[in-house]
Amino acid sequence: MSTEPAIPSPFVVTALPGFTPAIGHLVCMMTYTRNTTLRAVEGLGMDDLDDRLDDDANSIGMLLEHIACLEEAYQLDTFGWEHTDEDAERWRRGVNLGPTAREHVRGHALSHYVERLAHVRARTLEAFARRDDAWLQVSCEWWDGQTANNHFKWFHVFEDELSHRGQIRLLRRRLPRRDG
Repeated sequence: MSTEPAIPSPFVVTALPGFTPAIGHLVCMMTYTRNTTLRAVEGLGMDDLDDRLDDDANSIGMLLEHIACLEEAYQLDTFGWEHTDEDAERWRRGVNLGPTAREHVRGHALSHYVERLAHVRARTLEAFARRDDAWLQVSCEWWDGQTANNHFKWFHVFEDELSHRGQIRLLRRRLPRRDG
């Protein structure tokens, strides 16, 4: 079952019931991005999700986990939610990728990643529904002493997913052919 809102057309950015206008527009773009990511991984098996081009490469599963972890990290940053040390370790591993993620993010079926992404997105949408467009404009110091507002931060969440979706498509084309 999808947690994504019903959007009249995937190619129309519009206001959505339950959200203020600008947040609705953001949700439309995030929903389109998520749907295209999910289409890019349809039908992949565990071996496909764990396959890496070389010892230093990320797998498709790692990139899906990264997408979920990055969204969770921005939930924490922009919604001010509490978290456990275990949550923080999972996010660090997923956001940073690298050797620790290569060791821990594997051995999961596609349904694991799809359910994880849906759970994280459902929490985001619930929080968005309780905020207004003025919240999007709230700014704070961010990377390298620069200022960012919540609107940019959430744009970055789906912009990062789009980038990794491109990597996923490339990795999918490079998967070894498997018999059976």
